[in-house]
Amino acid sequence: MKKNVLLGTFLSFYLVGSYASYHIYKQQQSRPVTGDVARLLPTKVKEIKRGTTEKQIKDWVKTASQHHEKIAIAGMQHSQGGQTYYPNAILLDMKQYNKIIDYKPRQKEITVQSGTTWNDIQQYIHKDGLALQVMQSQNIFTVGGSISVNVHGRDIRYGSLMDTIKSMRLLQADGSIIEISRTKHPELFSLVNGGYGLFGVILDVTLRLTDDEWYEDEIIRLDYRQYTAYFKNYVQHNSDVRMHMARISVSPNQLLTDMYVTNYRLSSQNTSTVNEPLKTEKIVALPKFMLGLSRYSDWGKDMLWETQKAYFLRQNGRLETRNNVMRSESDFMEYESVSRTEVLQEYFVPVDEFASYIDDLREVLATEKLNLLNITVRYVEKDNKAVMSYAKDDMFALVLLINQKKDHQGMADTQRVVRKMVDVTLQHQGSYYLPYYGYPSKKQLKEAYPHTTAFFNLKRKYDWNETFVNLFYKEYGK
Repeated sequence: MKKNVLLGTFLSFYLVGSYASYHIYKQQQSRPVTGDVARLLPTKVKEIKRGTTEKQIKDWVKTASQHHEKIAIAGMQHSQGGQTYYPNAILLDMKQYNKIIDYKPRQKEITVQSGTTWNDIQQYIHKDGLALQVMQSQNIFTVGGSISVNVHGRDIRYGSLMDTIKSMRLLQADGSIIEISRTKHPELFSLVNGGYGLFGVILDVTLRLTDDEWYEDEIIRLDYRQYTAYFKNYVQHNSDVRMHMARISVSPNQLLTDMYVTNYRLSSQNTSTVNEPLKTEKIVALPKFMLGLSRYSDWGKDMLWETQKAYFLRQNGRLETRNNVMRSESDFMEYESVSRTEVLQEYFVPVDEFASYIDDLREVLATEKLNLLNITVRYVEKDNKAVMSYAKDDMFALVLLINQKKDHQGMADTQRVVRKMVDVTLQHQGSYYLPYYGYPSKKQLKEAYPHTTAFFNLKRKYDWNETFVNLFYKEYGK
């Protein structure tokens, strides 16, 4: 009798355990898989929630915190490296939370929900002859996402995006909503800008606007060794140059030597900009084809550079509005491959270090197999307002587009070269941009960002339950 009772008890536990295991297995199998645009780190999340109202989002966050669940916050999910997701977390998709809340054209201010894209804002303010002060280089991204990575753009007069924000409202893990700015909760303001979604949900933001203007394109070819002097003497303190960027060759025949710069000079054109339509991408097939050739051959890289350079040099004297200069083309860069993908890296070096840095970087690239497709150069002014500020000095920012394999070996190969490039950057008193894959080491992170330890400690102070998480936090903050 006793044996029968024990056997019955054992069978009961076995059946319950088997059912529970099967139930958990089925739950895991049915969970959605998400990832960023480069598709290197597909991750199963518990569920994806798409909110359209403040109450919805607030209730979800409060409930998750009470039940010790994790939340990751996503916009367009172009910030590579897992800043927008986390295993078995609730993924809060903010793209549908995208209303224009308030607009004051006379005061040159606009308040938008954080899922609003830069294109949404441009379309809304264009009719009044207004433009954004700073936005991400493409207009497809959400405002909240751009704030979370503290973007900079082509404009060299307004600094980073953080400098153009009047205030924002932040939803914290306990469900409370606070307004943060330079004067209200200033510490949080300096953490949320460039905070990678670790301090709460940005609900809405008030941005300062500026006048739309007519610019005249000025394109000049020069040797990389001339760039620093040219920039300091002709661009940096020339108030007529409103925006600036440069490209440096990745062509094997002229690796990191040949350059051309583009200045967007204030034009004497005094007609209104409101009748100038916002541009759309019309020529996609040819640049897409040329970029495709450069992915798979050195002669393709040579051809792309010479074609690209000749095309832009012919644009001298072209008139463009500020709004249109900020609408960079992106459709031609879309890339689908079963075995390969494309990632970005961005390195910041002091203006006076540029030429010697390029020489050392070239030495690395000449001996390593890295399928480098493009480098653009921009300028960022020294700015230590954000805790995780990348601009420790007046710096040039080099944005690298890299084509790599998706498999483990491909990731390992890219990581090895990236760490070498980061070492070179650090040797020149530089830093690197955090939104991209976690290829750099923890040691490199701390050297590039001296306030890293304080940043993660403050994250746990404001979010003691660690409700808001992502793979960036898992990799570097734990």
